[in-house]
Amino acid sequence: MSDIILKIENVSKQYRLGLVGLGTLSHDLNRFWHKIRGKEDPYLKLGSVNDRSAKASSQYVWALQDINFEVKRGEVLGIIGRNGAGKSTLLKLLSRVTAPTTGTIKTRGRIASLLEVGTGMHPELTGRENIFLNGAILGMTKAEISGKIDEIIAFSGCEMYIDTPVKRYSSGMRVRLGFAVAAFLEPEILVVDEVLAVGDAEFQKKAIGKMQDISSSGGRTVLFVSHNMSSVEALCTRVISLKNGAILDDGDPTEVIQNYLKSDFLSNRSFEFSDLESAYGNDKVKIVAGAIENGSSVHKDDIIDVTSEVNVRIRVVNLTKQERLSVGFNLMTIKGDVVFGTGNKFDCALSKETEVAAEIPANFLNDEHYQIHMYVHTKDMQILYSNKEFLQFQVKDAKRELGYLGKIQGLIRPKIKWNVE
Repeated sequence: MSDIILKIENVSKQYRLGLVGLGTLSHDLNRFWHKIRGKEDPYLKLGSVNDRSAKASSQYVWALQDINFEVKRGEVLGIIGRNGAGKSTLLKLLSRVTAPTTGTIKTRGRIASLLEVGTGMHPELTGRENIFLNGAILGMTKAEISGKIDEIIAFSGCEMYIDTPVKRYSSGMRVRLGFAVAAFLEPEILVVDEVLAVGDAEFQKKAIGKMQDISSSGGRTVLFVSHNMSSVEALCTRVISLKNGAILDDGDPTEVIQNYLKSDFLSNRSFEFSDLESAYGNDKVKIVAGAIENGSSVHKDDIIDVTSEVNVRIRVVNLTKQERLSVGFNLMTIKGDVVFGTGNKFDCALSKETEVAAEIPANFLNDEHYQIHMYVHTKDMQILYSNKEFLQFQVKDAKRELGYLGKIQGLIRPKIKWNVE
């Protein structure tokens, strides 16, 4: 039990739809009347499941319901889920921004939270002054901040602008400064929401490295929420998946992430529009058809074998005055990793359909779920149209299914020629 630093027991959070608060004065009086008589809150029996795409069946909604888990000291816990699944609500409960409707949250030690971009930053104060202000809000003394201010400024990478008012900072610079203060607070628990997405690649790498140092060398706990599955898998020692306000999965990062991504994966191998008006695109270009063609007969039509060639076909209608366009795509895993990018310039007559095709060789793609991020641009690289979920398909390894153990590692698995001399 000495290793348990955070314990969540039967935690639920209820909101009333359409209002700022949970209820009205009459509801509050009704709750109070039931409480003094030792009876259960009458409104706890009401409430819809937290499914943002469904029509509400009640005035109340359970943003979180019956959440139970424990976190050990030094653990890096990832929390994943679709938008509206309850991730941010859970972090706000842990950070005591709001209180749970039912259940208890037990913590040991200081919690530092980085939930919103620029939280605690005063726009009229300089970056240096905001370090002291934000540090004080997070519980640091003036002496602690003064002793670490040079490290905080260096880590943030904003030294040139540190004596400039924060209102002139970009959102990324504010995140850098806020994260630097929270990271050097040395809390027992560091709570980080999807704020790193605002920073550039260099800062994201630095921030992830810092969180790894905090957990491994400092023995402190990190709770990390992100939609970047690669970052979650690389950083976290354990992952919890939320769906509709409840815990769907809890365990090994790779396994939980795969289950989460596959649950939302819908194979979309082809499409074709019968008229130009309903087709994908805009007033510059229309995409009337697209397809992933499978040369394999090993699997069903919706799955491609690793030994099969994969043909990507795209039919384009040019509505611009440009005579030459370029169509390309990035092949991505559903984790968001880019496998490769490719493009091709072609003559495309005005208002005429032109079909382009790209062949991905056999024995190249790994056993994985993929999606095509397609784009069309002019010869001077002006983007006319892009679609991040243009087509989706799955590649399977038939031999592995017949008894081979394990998956070959890597984004690709080319058939390499070996010689023995």
